[in-house]
Amino acid sequence: MVCQADEGYRVAYAVAEDNLLLGMTVIADSVNPIAITRAAWRSVAERAGVRAVEVEVRCSDVAEHRRRVEERGWPSWHAVVQREYEAWGDGVIAIETAGRSVAECVGELRARMGL
Repeated sequence: MVCQADEGYRVAYAVAEDNLLLGMTVIADSVNPIAITRAAWRSVAERAGVRAVEVEVRCSDVAEHRRRVEERGWPSWHAVVQREYEAWGDGVIAIETAGRSVAECVGELRARMGL
């Protein structure tokens, strides 16, 4: 039986894999706070025979992070800080966003990906 909480992830994995097999580029934007979901995304890429690039977007300035969350209105700040989180392992590109523009962050990501 599939847990309803992971049903959305399973649909996203399937849609991503279908598109990868069609030769499309896929960007999966997801919180992925735990290792099992990250591994599942890597498996999608492996099955499709393509490279997976893992990016962790961080905001180390707690006040700024909270402001961004509250400005969006959902989820609540309380929900964000209570969320289970497992540290990323090797191979992830970590992008720090505190005090930086979107353009700066994208530029860093592109450079680190060799684009």
